[in-house]
Amino acid sequence: MSTRTSSPSTRRRAGRAWGVVAALAAASLLLSGCLSALIPEESQRPAASSPSPDTSGVSAALLPFYEQNLGWSDCGAQLDCTMVTAPLDWSDPGKGEIQLSVIRHRANDGNPVGSLLTNPGGPGASGVALIRDSLSFAVGTDVSRVFDVIGFDPRGVGESSAVTCFDSADMDSYLFDFAPGARGSTEWEASLNAAHQRFADACQANSDGILQYITTHNSAHDMDLLRAVLGDSKLNYLGYSYGTFLGATYAELYPDRVGRLVLDGAIDPSVSGIEVSTTQALGFESALRAYMADCLTSQDCPFRGTVDEAMSDLATLLASVDSMPLPAADGRILGADSLMTAIVAALYSKGNWQYLSVALTDALAGDPEFAFVLADFYYNRENGEYLDNSTEAFRAYNCMDYPADGTEADAAASQATIEEGAPTVAPYWSGPDACAAWPFPPTGTRGAIAAAGAAPILVIGTTNDPATPYEWSVALAEQLESGVLITRVGEGHTGYNKGNACVDDAVDAYLIEGIVPADDLRCE
Repeated sequence: MSTRTSSPSTRRRAGRAWGVVAALAAASLLLSGCLSALIPEESQRPAASSPSPDTSGVSAALLPFYEQNLGWSDCGAQLDCTMVTAPLDWSDPGKGEIQLSVIRHRANDGNPVGSLLTNPGGPGASGVALIRDSLSFAVGTDVSRVFDVIGFDPRGVGESSAVTCFDSADMDSYLFDFAPGARGSTEWEASLNAAHQRFADACQANSDGILQYITTHNSAHDMDLLRAVLGDSKLNYLGYSYGTFLGATYAELYPDRVGRLVLDGAIDPSVSGIEVSTTQALGFESALRAYMADCLTSQDCPFRGTVDEAMSDLATLLASVDSMPLPAADGRILGADSLMTAIVAALYSKGNWQYLSVALTDALAGDPEFAFVLADFYYNRENGEYLDNSTEAFRAYNCMDYPADGTEADAAASQATIEEGAPTVAPYWSGPDACAAWPFPPTGTRGAIAAAGAAPILVIGTTNDPATPYEWSVALAEQLESGVLITRVGEGHTGYNKGNACVDDAVDAYLIEGIVPADDLRCE
């Protein structure tokens, strides 16, 4: 048996799943037929206008950064772009600088109440691309009417000072080539570890010395700089998926500067990487079973019988392509790991389940092409080229944010839990730790975040969210001293602006009017 070179390690699969709205935002829009972003009429407010920076309470060492006056340039309909200079290392501002790419969609009514920063997740997703290409996916129309909606590429990402590793050909080899030997064998693991080392070495060689500073802690400080140079005394923020961890980290660092924060599809900051992997495996198995139950009601479903029988047949398909992968027209070969990537990609949104049925129907017939369409959406790959550096940035953040996982006994217990609770997913969920090859040790810690003294913070959890399971949103809302939980009952990843009026109305009222909903609001 064999697998693709980047067979997901415990930490890799965990981290990448956070990037559903990040790497998958464009995919979700394409697959649901909703790619066209809202393009409002041009505002009459001058593109170059910007309030004076807020420098209150800023130390002398940081004043040169906080005193920046932004030079906006027109970059689309009602859009302005600029670059902001941040300290490379916030613990030593004199060590160097890093550039942050920022985009602003000007408030539709021409008289903004302030700025609303957004983050689509990842880590590694482009916030600039989200606002430039998919504003209506990011925020509701009432919000974009009154706020200047801000997208930014976090440090290491996209158009900011970016982590750079492989060219497209080498990335294809890393993600889709097959390792020799039986899955789990010494030969198989050695091949994967060597591939992870080549990737890490390339990142270190090509990233201009920034790798060790690509952390959520530094990025949260960057957000305070953005708040200040945009002229806001408080941070208003909407973060999805990994963006909830970034937002919660900001609230912990700057509780007195929290304005209106919405954390949608939350990550529990207290859980370890191995716990993340375990919980997500169970979450995707649950979502896969929900998909299968829905699929079996359709004549187009490639499976028959009960959900258990259909899941068994899917497991057989995965095992089959694991031993006899399917060649695609572009030279790639679809094995179990790439097929699992395609499955995971489609499970982020119920609206995409129909496309998963197409991919699985074709794979059962020996045709891998549509499964690769889904896998390419996951990696933001098009016509053989990678459209961004989300895979590289994702690795950089997670390898620096997450301490090394627990003991061998912890790993064994995790695998046993996954095998029992997620038998379909389990064989393809773990592998050698890609972060073991990273050139710098992690600096992040895991622990509960209270953000004592912060204004009320909304946390949204979806009950069968596969990527950020509901229990994480519950945990974060409980940890935050001012956390307020909104529950969306349903399928898919994240809850706001996904068609649930109860959720949307509560978030809009909070962001626009400051109305805090009742804690434990439940939206069926």
